[in-house]
Amino acid sequence: MNILFVSLGCDKNLVDSEVMLGLVTKRGFKITNNENEADVIVVNTCSFIQDAKEESINTILEMAEYKTTGQLKALIVTGCLGQRYHKEIAEQIPEVDGIVGTTSYESITKVIDEALGGQFAEELQSIDYLPTEEVDRVMTTGGFFSYLKISEGCDKNCTYCIIPSLRGKYRSREMDTLIKEATYLAKNGVKELILVAQETTLYGTDIYGEKKLPELLKKLCKIEGIEWIRLLYCYPEEITDELIQVIKEEEKICHYIDMPIQHASDNVLKRMARRTNNAELRERIAKIKTEIPDMCLRTTLIAGFPGETNEDHEEVLDFIDDIEFDRLGVFTYSKEEDTPAAKLDGQIEEEVKVARKDAIMALQQEISFDKCQNYIGATMKVLIEGKLPEENVYIGRTYRDAPNVDGYCFVSSPYELMSGDFVNVKITEAKEYDLVGEVI
Repeated sequence: MNILFVSLGCDKNLVDSEVMLGLVTKRGFKITNNENEADVIVVNTCSFIQDAKEESINTILEMAEYKTTGQLKALIVTGCLGQRYHKEIAEQIPEVDGIVGTTSYESITKVIDEALGGQFAEELQSIDYLPTEEVDRVMTTGGFFSYLKISEGCDKNCTYCIIPSLRGKYRSREMDTLIKEATYLAKNGVKELILVAQETTLYGTDIYGEKKLPELLKKLCKIEGIEWIRLLYCYPEEITDELIQVIKEEEKICHYIDMPIQHASDNVLKRMARRTNNAELRERIAKIKTEIPDMCLRTTLIAGFPGETNEDHEEVLDFIDDIEFDRLGVFTYSKEEDTPAAKLDGQIEEEVKVARKDAIMALQQEISFDKCQNYIGATMKVLIEGKLPEENVYIGRTYRDAPNVDGYCFVSSPYELMSGDFVNVKITEAKEYDLVGEVI
């Protein structure tokens, strides 16, 4: 029987999809990418912001059509949308045959069996449950990089965020389990390991009583086959001097930190219930840059948060201009039901949010272009991911580029390269976000 997975949203959701793929293949299902051939379709959904909800709903409805145009027998909804709106989905989308919540993915085969038997199935564990089943994940990233989810949930309770009510409190995974999973990934060809969580920097505080990310990183660096380790979702207030030193000293750890700050105005940061202010952000970033001058800093911002004034917006622009982030993403504020921010006064019109977002990105584009120009003439290590045959050029990433969110390095080579190769590339040209070079 053929099964097709559609994984939406973040890389943490993708890990859950890969675990479920491992479970269903162990059960005997064959994976297909052809909707017309699928007997079962699983849509692993996101509902973090309005755009994500709309994409999830549209995808469910699109997949439901294969009950008439294909051979689809069971349509299963998993993930955040299923957890958050399971009653509405069951009532309003009758084509859905089963729902699996965010912490219930170990039950995917049970739900599929019941759905195929003609029974509507629903599995919704407590959001504070931490799945423990160890399974051989089916990697969907191409095999040369993979995500390692080191914890689940979040305790920060930022006023705009729905995640704690969908994913539960912060729960770290056991270190031995993570080392075993990373070793399995390495044996299956993974060369770049990307650590993800709602917040990676708090790893271990709940089960070991202290921050254990530095220790975990040192152990991961010892795994044969892993050449790059990348850190995402590091909250600025939790980046310790010890963590900075481990990144500085361990050769396998990329000099790259994804540090979502969300804003730079104290007024807005307070309304967001963030744990840092402008001065503290500047201090932490200065410390990182002093210790690791070639550190690539990525951040994420929210434009148009309730109560954000023109002065607050200008303060963000000034902050970006001063700090000069290497990578930066920005979202317009999404008013999410059941969050404190949805009840705040000073809700901002959508056109103002978009204008502020555009102003931030225009500034960042200039900064990114200037930074990329600095690499012309430099030699950089590049992980090859594929080839553009029509242009006879390879595509890869430097340590400064996380998959799917950052830029690329386009590489010319006098000899054939294989996906997964690391090569030294002399940079000959730079664009706003991408580099161009040739193998040396």
